[in-house]
Amino acid sequence: MTTKEIQKDLKNKLKPARYEHTLGVSDTAQHLAKIHGYDCAKAALAGLLHDCAKYMADDKKIALCREYGVSISDAEYKNPSLLHAKCGAILAEHEYQIIDFDILHAIRVHTTGVPDMSLLDKIIFIADYIEPNRDKAPHLKELRKLADKDLDETTYLILKDTVDYLKAHEDQPMDPTTVSAYEYYRDWHNSQNRKGV
Repeated sequence: MTTKEIQKDLKNKLKPARYEHTLGVSDTAQHLAKIHGYDCAKAALAGLLHDCAKYMADDKKIALCREYGVSISDAEYKNPSLLHAKCGAILAEHEYQIIDFDILHAIRVHTTGVPDMSLLDKIIFIADYIEPNRDKAPHLKELRKLADKDLDETTYLILKDTVDYLKAHEDQPMDPTTVSAYEYYRDWHNSQNRKGV
């Protein structure tokens, strides 16, 4: 499928606000890729498809993961909306014919993050959080500036804000992958401070 065909399909499937968010993430990912020396077309495509499974009902997400043998954590069973990232990677591969591992992986981990993310993983993870239509998260102004300079530090601060938010809202399940990603980048951040970077 061409990018135009993918856009048309997503516009038909996603709610208008979700589609606008999708375009915002794609544009932001392209911007970050250009600054940080990554393939702009790949970043834009990963951004375009990152939420392609958002329209699916929760039971359909669970069924799709089971069909393709994708593991489901306790947090994801309690809050199946978290599965849209894993389902998005499945749809990107099987419905939109994406075969690039980097793109599929970035889609798969864009919600929880993972330890030691690739450059594209970080670009999509950050773009999803800071794209221009977002206005609810804390520190957005600072994070948008920082993302142009330091993706690792921006990733750490987004994970920190996410973990702090989930700890304050005990009804929201925290995925263990998010915790391990946060701990990895917290340790990285602390080691940079020790070095005086």
